[in-house]
Amino acid sequence: MINMTIAIYTGLSISFKEAKTILDATYYPPVKRGDIDELLSKNDNIEIIGIIDGVFHQSPAVAHKEILRALKRNITVVGGASMGALRACELYPYGMIGIGTIFNDYKKGVIDSDDDVSVALNPDTLEQLSQPWINLKYNFDNARKDKIITQEEEDELLKIAKDTHYPKRSFEYTIRKSSLSPENITTLLNYINKNKIDIKHDDAKKVIQYIKKISKQ
Repeated sequence: MINMTIAIYTGLSISFKEAKTILDATYYPPVKRGDIDELLSKNDNIEIIGIIDGVFHQSPAVAHKEILRALKRNITVVGGASMGALRACELYPYGMIGIGTIFNDYKKGVIDSDDDVSVALNPDTLEQLSQPWINLKYNFDNARKDKIITQEEEDELLKIAKDTHYPKRSFEYTIRKSSLSPENITTLLNYINKNKIDIKHDDAKKVIQYIKKISKQ
């Protein structure tokens, strides 16, 4: 039976199907402004809210005041991976809990914009249609550490990705637009295909695992 006291907004960084294998909870699509207020107006028994994915550009983003209102009702609010990481960084002084690498990157100032985690999505299937800048960053970082590219080449690739409107971002587009030689382009693409990591997905799992842990206490 689904746990109706836990509400988690995701579906993009991690699928509902995979999320449910980790934790039995009520899962909602990426959060937008008004969703948390609506949730709490219809449910008096919510104990934990997880914010992973959220709408940034298609609709107004979830408001800070909504989250603060939930916190004032002694509801535990946990965030990470995407919109959840950004809001947790802004609201952890008020009690929101941040989880994961991306939350810590926001907190330390390594990243500072919603654009760094934004992706295009199919609103009907929640299929991800582009790559977030933060995923490009971690994968190009690994390629540099493994001596596939130089620091200068990584800097160029990340600038290209940053200057690309988020719905068009992809590994192939970014790499092919760079000044890398055709041979090095092929080498880097092969490296990414074999070793690609999805930092947002990893953090989404951490958020759900954390909620699972605290829900048993």
